[in-house]
Amino acid sequence: MGRKKISIIGAGFVGATAAQWAAEKELGDVVLVDIIEGMPQGKSLDLFQAGPIEGFDARVTGANGFEETKDSDVVIVTSGVPRKPGMSREDLLDINKKIIESVVAQVVEKSPKATLIMITNPLDTMTYLAFKKSGLPKQRVMGMAGILDTARFKAFIAMELGVSVEDIQALLLGGHGDEMVPLPRYTTVSGIPLSELLPKERVDRLVDRTRKGGGEIVNLLKTGSAFYAPSAAGIQMAEAILKDKKRIVPCCVYLEGEYGLKDICFGVPVKLGERGVEAVIELQLTDEEKALVAKSAESVKKSIAELKLP
Repeated sequence: MGRKKISIIGAGFVGATAAQWAAEKELGDVVLVDIIEGMPQGKSLDLFQAGPIEGFDARVTGANGFEETKDSDVVIVTSGVPRKPGMSREDLLDINKKIIESVVAQVVEKSPKATLIMITNPLDTMTYLAFKKSGLPKQRVMGMAGILDTARFKAFIAMELGVSVEDIQALLLGGHGDEMVPLPRYTTVSGIPLSELLPKERVDRLVDRTRKGGGEIVNLLKTGSAFYAPSAAGIQMAEAILKDKKRIVPCCVYLEGEYGLKDICFGVPVKLGERGVEAVIELQLTDEEKALVAKSAESVKKSIAELKLP
């Protein structure tokens, strides 16, 4: 068995940082692809030269085309235009649709056995587009959003309680955006339900901040969007697949009846292993949670309809 191969399409902040996490964790050899000449090559060479210092053994190469991505095990797609202040995720739709259609076609041609992890926004819609255009089985196309959103929720809980982030388990459902559905009922600190540690109004405030977590960072940065946590989340998914970890994490996947939803890519808890999405886990939801999921699904469906796919 040779080394695993991870290709990352788009060498901007998210892509380059994903390459760094992947190389540091020695998940395999990394190919960083971008259309800007010299940029992925320069970032890759720089990252490869950090290997002797940090002690990681991963080849990192940069490319402007897809030839070098041939036979990748996992492909992470970050290409596209990031959100700018005042831009809605939907403004991104038309621009990023064209980019993703072209990228997915070239990725699948070179790596027909790869698992695809989408990070490009609007996330749920781009994952749906990638699934439809790739022709890959639904188990091997997924979107990164739930891990990022739960990480934000966990971080805010840790700040609020003054406890370690390592002791917090959290879960959420739904589209990536303001309609996401955090599930405080399924959220614990070292097994202690969150409701025993915080009053409802404080939990609600954290839930609200989590929903707006991406926008909060866009507004602070003013010229870009989040990249450390999104790239780390994408690499957690890649690691679960490459090491067959069977991790239970929320991801955006294609549903065929689960949670009463069909023909949609939507955030739900799944089991991630070497075959990709090995199971979708259906939770028992309260009526209130069901209503929030339905509302979130409506919003995602509306966005998918705007793709105007045949």
